[in-house]
Amino acid sequence: MADAPVKGPASYFPSIEQKYGQPISHWQDLVRSRLPARHMELVTMLKQDHGMGHGHANAVVAHVLGSAKGL
Repeated sequence: MADAPVKGPASYFPSIEQKYGQPISHWQDLVRSRLPARHMELVTMLKQDHGMGHGHANAVVAHVLGSAKGL
């Protein structure tokens, strides 16, 4: 049986790693180091400080914040 395709924010992870040259764990740790903060503050930080595109930044932040809610 084939694995189900990855959906949601995690579907962006391969392209984020390829485009920005760092593993997803690097970006997740960076976002976690800035908590507590608002979603858009974190997105803006990734865009301004690290040159990440909006969609990629939003996907990383959404995934980290979504995971934090389950803790």
